[in-house]
Amino acid sequence: MARILVIDDNQQVLNFLKIFLLQIGEHKIDTLQDSTKAYDILGNDEYEILLLDMDMPNVSGIEILKWIKENKLSIITIVITGVEDIDLAISAMKLGTNDYLLKPIDEKKLVEAIDNAINKINLKLQHDKIEPVIYERLKHKDAFKKIITQDAKMFKIFHLAEKYALTDNSVLIWGESGTGKELIAEAIHKISNRKDKGFVAVNAGLFAHELFESEFFGHEKGAFTGAIKDKKGFIEEANGGTLFLDEIGELNLLTQVKLLRVLQEQEFYRLGSTKNIKVDVRIIAATNKNLFDEINLGNFRKDLFFRLNINSIEIPPLRERDNDIEFLSEYFLQKFNKKYNKNIKTISNSVLNILKNYSYPGNVRELMNITNSAIIVESGSELRRQSLPNYFWENHQLHHETIIDFIPSSLEDIEKKHIKRILDFTNMNKTKAAELLGISRVNLIAKIKKYGL
Repeated sequence: MARILVIDDNQQVLNFLKIFLLQIGEHKIDTLQDSTKAYDILGNDEYEILLLDMDMPNVSGIEILKWIKENKLSIITIVITGVEDIDLAISAMKLGTNDYLLKPIDEKKLVEAIDNAINKINLKLQHDKIEPVIYERLKHKDAFKKIITQDAKMFKIFHLAEKYALTDNSVLIWGESGTGKELIAEAIHKISNRKDKGFVAVNAGLFAHELFESEFFGHEKGAFTGAIKDKKGFIEEANGGTLFLDEIGELNLLTQVKLLRVLQEQEFYRLGSTKNIKVDVRIIAATNKNLFDEINLGNFRKDLFFRLNINSIEIPPLRERDNDIEFLSEYFLQKFNKKYNKNIKTISNSVLNILKNYSYPGNVRELMNITNSAIIVESGSELRRQSLPNYFWENHQLHHETIIDFIPSSLEDIEKKHIKRILDFTNMNKTKAAELLGISRVNLIAKIKKYGL
């Protein structure tokens, strides 16, 4: 059962909607004719769905939408209006309205709009129930405070990390670049018995073979030209603590053999020395490669893999964490607002839709960079499409689609093909498609009918 409020200055419309909505379901329906009272009623946060007329005296529908957005109410809004005004529809969409219906109201479309809103409410309820429960079960929440997420899959990973942290076993973290592998490794260290010792993070892919061995194992004075004094390597620096090796798949086979010895014997040799050095270090490795493929190709040692992969964690890419894209975007907005002394209050719906439909090859790091760049450029109070960086558009799926791949006979052919591509891209979500096309949802539906799409 949904709690629905209808605001319209026409009492006949209110009567019709109340009777109709009571007939279609066991909803709680309240109506309001005097829009000046809207703020007080909505402020009580009693309603889940709002049917809102646009053209009202004293306080207009647009003013109410602005107030809802400014006060961050979670109510889902369906606009109803007697005027087909493209600019008004776009403004309403930007302010977060969920659907846009023309009067006289099509009963079938109204039922569909309300069903969509109820589905959205149910999804949010499931989300709100599941994730806090998972999060609350964590015993070491502070260890994960650097990882900004509200995704249930990530919280499950946190639970695994807590369990693995209590041992000295090696851990292998799988995941694409930018997913937060180092942050998970750092959290494991903070929870472990080694937390009072060092956490040393090394990107194996940044070093040439010779340089890596020198930096990793250290060297004796005179071991090579330029070695003017003894030097500790990363592994000695991490003694008693944790050594995090990112991009482990980049290590050459000779270095892999030496690393395997460290794991098996807890000892190593500095370059230029014949004296073995004992070490007590836990190794956490990470890879963005498929190490099974690398083993088959002869690029990675099977025995090293099994030593590293005693415990395993796989971090999902950002494109599989739909709930996190908007959540992280809002987080980065606040972060960079503060950094650059900006006052950008919101991210436009069109930008959010574009961000949600991007594949993020660079994952969270890429989303952060996109948001950072856009905030620097944006001069208004809302983050808009034109502020998104050029490299983002170059990588965007829509940017790569060729709108015209045949010679059309008319402008209508171009429009028809482009609308079809956008509808395919949004999986027939008319609201998203209308925003990307820059037209009203009503106008889009008319064109769909016109072109038989």
